[in-house]
Amino acid sequence: MRPLTDTQIRASFLNASRSERKNLTLPADFDEIAWDRLDFLGWRDPKYQGIGYVVLDLDGEPVGLLMRQADTRTRTRPQCSWCSDIHLPNEVVLYTTKRAGDAGRRGDVIGSLICEGFECSQNVRKLPPSAYLGFDREAARDRRIEMLRENVANFARDVRGDA
Repeated sequence: MRPLTDTQIRASFLNASRSERKNLTLPADFDEIAWDRLDFLGWRDPKYQGIGYVVLDLDGEPVGLLMRQADTRTRTRPQCSWCSDIHLPNEVVLYTTKRAGDAGRRGDVIGSLICEGFECSQNVRKLPPSAYLGFDREAARDRRIEMLRENVANFARDVRGDA
């Protein structure tokens, strides 16, 4: 992912009001982010419980989504819809987000099961275990990274209304 500034991030949100953009808190380690190791920037807002943000590069432009964590948890341990990691070191929760434009203003939302702290980029970069003799672990990791990028982009396109 290419590096973004505070201003670019705040301007990128498809489904956030001006006050929500103004009041969002950037990640604590914003100045030290390793952008080249991210497929999207995702973080939880420490000021607002249950609020998270995702910013990705979509069709050459930064696109931001304001996400809300559902109040309820699943009874079983779900798999993240974005990174599909089966050896999760973290929790997976349901996040919902308003669609962009008129649909969102009418209350239309979509949701997805996502790693609670948006750790997907870290999860897909771990070398998978060898599945069989001659298994190309690095190629498998590369496929997982590409699949994550596609899943996040498709979700953002759905929010934007052009999926």
